[in-house]
Amino acid sequence: MRRPNIVWISTHDINPDLGCYAGVWPGAEYARTPNLDALARRGVRFDNAFAAAPICAPARSAIITGCFPTSIGTMHMRSKAVPPPDVRLLPEIMRAAGYYCTNNWFTDFQVDLPEIVFDDCSPEAHWRNRPTAETPFFAMFHGMATHESQLYLDDDAFAAATAHVAEADRHLPADAPLPPYYPDDEVFRTAWARYSDLITEMDHWVGGLVAELEEDGVLENTIVVFWSDHGKGMPRAKRWPNEAGLREPLIVSWPDRLPTGAGVTDLVHTMDLAPTMLALAGLEVPEAMQGVALFGGEGALRPQPNEFTFGGRDRQGEADDRSRTVRDPRFRYIRNYFPDKPAMIHTEYPDRLPTWAAFRRLASDECQQRARGELPSAMTAAQRAVVAQSKPSEELYDILADPHETVNLAAEPAHLDDLERLRAALDSWILEYGDLGAIPESDLEERWRPGGRRPATEPPEVALEAGVLSLRATTPGTLLGWTPDEPASAAEPSSFQSEIGLPAPDGRSWNLYTGPVAVGQPIWVKAWRIGFAPSDDIPVRVPVPV
Repeated sequence: MRRPNIVWISTHDINPDLGCYAGVWPGAEYARTPNLDALARRGVRFDNAFAAAPICAPARSAIITGCFPTSIGTMHMRSKAVPPPDVRLLPEIMRAAGYYCTNNWFTDFQVDLPEIVFDDCSPEAHWRNRPTAETPFFAMFHGMATHESQLYLDDDAFAAATAHVAEADRHLPADAPLPPYYPDDEVFRTAWARYSDLITEMDHWVGGLVAELEEDGVLENTIVVFWSDHGKGMPRAKRWPNEAGLREPLIVSWPDRLPTGAGVTDLVHTMDLAPTMLALAGLEVPEAMQGVALFGGEGALRPQPNEFTFGGRDRQGEADDRSRTVRDPRFRYIRNYFPDKPAMIHTEYPDRLPTWAAFRRLASDECQQRARGELPSAMTAAQRAVVAQSKPSEELYDILADPHETVNLAAEPAHLDDLERLRAALDSWILEYGDLGAIPESDLEERWRPGGRRPATEPPEVALEAGVLSLRATTPGTLLGWTPDEPASAAEPSSFQSEIGLPAPDGRSWNLYTGPVAVGQPIWVKAWRIGFAPSDDIPVRVPVPV
């Protein structure tokens, strides 16, 4: 079987605000995204795709492992978890199966990424660097164009960041389809228009990658997947376990093998991508993966892959909180474990952003109105709820009737059955998969790194007979590798590189060990376990024939 190539194209901080989602997602008709619209016409558009968390690193950890963050310990934003030993990263599985695996270049998977997981993890990583034209590839590209930080650039920097957006394609602030929980003012209209311009710029980048596949003559046998990590980088979206925090665009295209122009309304997790890629490539899905393959034999869509989708909010920066949510085809239920904490809890980074600051000013204005004996009128009830100093212990929203989640039905007798049904679904999910978010983070860290020290990966056992090298792992969950390249000093990573877990390049090319290999020159072998310090290099000298 000729295995398909796979290209993942991901972006940051957007909802399904693409033209192809017009009529599916509120306000999507505002978008100008010709390349992604074309990709959707050639493939499958998932209309109800959801992230596992409303913020970057936990959401990405789910996508790369196929596991719920709360189950494997990756739920707190920017931490270095130590998942169970049977949890594997998708590119490592693909590489072991013979794929050339690249990542360009963002990671943020909540773990220190072993350098052996990818053939290349760098800004230069590309399928075009594979060893032969026949080598199947899994190439990941992570665009930063739509990250929330780009919304608030100064005018000159924003113009440069959106240089490929024609004037005719610019989004007018006056036409921005603001949801009712946003103030109708210049700050929010400008932010929304800029958000949409950035999506159009990102769409241009997507078109360039697809064009490269066509130029190389490999598009017909390549699965192209487009996804975002979580919702838009504005209040009441990113960082909130609501619809706008978790609802994602997801498009999968494979010419002549998957349906074309299909809009699928079934519930899916972006976490389902890992097992889906393995299934489409004809590879076995590990039992530890908790996602489900979205396609069956011959590329047929699997009907109703999930009865529910689940997600959660945990520590985000210095803002410590915990909420869990479950979604069925109609309702979203949210359980807030700390209702005494505000949903818009102070967090240093986003609180400096203009949209967050605008909400804070409006809340202050209403306090001044009260001081004058006036009724607060700077915000509507829906807007006031965003900055309220507490939140309900339970929330229930009818997404079909109330897509912006403005009416909490949790206390409505008419919806008691729905409330109890979704409560039970959430309880069953927690019982089945566990919830490490219920454990104090300091206790988890001590469990993972006693005394603050990473455990060491034991070096592999080495056997060399008749020029054939065999390795055996002695630490559960270990990856083994070998290289003919001599040891070299790794470059010191920057603080940001350390935070997102980028591997420190040492100029060596590591081969993933999958079975006995013939060697005819001196090599070095090494072992890695995610969350552990890697083993030392072990030199293997090949005897000279006499």
